[in-house]
Amino acid sequence: MLRSLCSAFLMYSRVPVPKVEWKEENRRYALGFFPLVGAVIGGLLILWRYICDELAAGQFVFAAGAVFIPVLVTGGIHLDGFCDVNDARASYADREKRLEIMNDPHIGSFAVIKLCLYLIIQTALFSRVTSIRVAEVVACGYVLSRALSGFTAVTFKSAKSGGTLQSFVRPAHKRLTLIMQAVFMLLSCTAMIFILPVEGASALAAALLVLAYHRYTAYRDFGGITGDLCGWFLQVCEIAMLAAIVFSERIMAL
Repeated sequence: MLRSLCSAFLMYSRVPVPKVEWKEENRRYALGFFPLVGAVIGGLLILWRYICDELAAGQFVFAAGAVFIPVLVTGGIHLDGFCDVNDARASYADREKRLEIMNDPHIGSFAVIKLCLYLIIQTALFSRVTSIRVAEVVACGYVLSRALSGFTAVTFKSAKSGGTLQSFVRPAHKRLTLIMQAVFMLLSCTAMIFILPVEGASALAAALLVLAYHRYTAYRDFGGITGDLCGWFLQVCEIAMLAAIVFSERIMAL
């Protein structure tokens, strides 16, 4: 279990952990521990909100830091998948060609455009996260998005037999992994709704809508999911939850 925990952090984060041998038995429960990477991001976000409040740093400084924290922790691995999927979909090519484009290490113009728009919108939304309690709800979303992403990796049909994602899915103890994901989902959803009921429920609804859209478009465009598509889902899920939290909080304040 500890080696699987280290494998999850070695693959999906830049958090320093002991290195373990890259073999299947060390990745048996790695996807089950994936949401803990989100817990680290969420904890740092809350800490950053507290620091900005104490220093009166201003909302733009907080928003810039809030956008930077996930990239700092993950190394941008999920943004890379977001870019690859956008390039593939923008090609309007057939299914096989789209899968080839996602494997291309180069980035296309459509990915650059959508990445810039994503980061601008994310910064604008974070500029409206003005309290610790709202930041706590957003922080729970980082755990939920990874629990849902891990759930899709184990349960959704794969678009191809190889790839990095399959190196984690094939050796996974699927029943225990799903139980672990379910526990993280339950804890994160309960915490979100307990902290701020309306904002938490709005975030959960947004996450479920993105999950349904992800399954539909992944099967339609690629015949299943890949690691890049899981990264795309995670990024879209997080910004959708952030938007739902911000707008519901504004509506409640009227």
